[in-house]
Amino acid sequence: MLFGPADPKHLHLMSFNIRMASDETRPGDSDHWPDRAPLLDALLRTEQPTLLGIQEGTFPQLPVVQRALPGHRMVGSGREGGSAGEHAAIFFDAERLHLEAWDQLWLSDTPRLVGSRTWGNQVTRILTWARFRDAVTGIVFAHVNTHFDHEVEHARVRSAGLLAGLVTSPELAELPILVTGDFNSPALSPAWQALVARGPLVDLWESADRRVTPAWGSFPDYGPPVEGAERIDWMLASPDVHAEKIGIGAVPAGRPAPSDHAPLHALIRLG
Repeated sequence: MLFGPADPKHLHLMSFNIRMASDETRPGDSDHWPDRAPLLDALLRTEQPTLLGIQEGTFPQLPVVQRALPGHRMVGSGREGGSAGEHAAIFFDAERLHLEAWDQLWLSDTPRLVGSRTWGNQVTRILTWARFRDAVTGIVFAHVNTHFDHEVEHARVRSAGLLAGLVTSPELAELPILVTGDFNSPALSPAWQALVARGPLVDLWESADRRVTPAWGSFPDYGPPVEGAERIDWMLASPDVHAEKIGIGAVPAGRPAPSDHAPLHALIRLG
């Protein structure tokens, strides 16, 4: 366990690319979803994040997350519409957090057109956002969860511009903002620069009071964790968000992993 359930003064924020289920694997393969599903279940039951942003979750995988977090609700749909395609869903503690609004945008020039892609990427990409009122503190805040393209840097930079525009829009600009995602590029990349160095957000890995793990790479690909490897999964936030602790939940060498990515965790105090 890295953090476990949050106390009433904090939110446990978690981001995890859970790796899509593939029909091309066999039992015993590192990537075989039926072998990975119990590992994901055990991790989530132990950590009990207040907020969880997943990437790559396909519709048949979502019940595993929901069973592990029975008090949580989900917002988000498939990137091809409805249940089709991968989800960038947000799961939230429904007793603690009251959902006020949510939406999903496609990372393209036509962000409300289901399945659209216009920036040279061959894979449809999305973001999901939700606005919550914290029942403990009364604070209203927003969570954005996304998955950028893995091949086209131009698409990642344009996606960063769309995300920056969302968090500075009248709908969200006055709120504390939490951002989770698989950005498919390392910190200091052009997309990171657009969101952090020249943008409206801070990188919680840099701004948190304390790092509770080494700087593991966030994509070990079922291999051993490597300190100093690329961190392509990020947790970002508006400058008014205070992260007391942050960590990368890499699986020790020799143990099976629930995904080819490592999850990120942060302990957040909003007010």
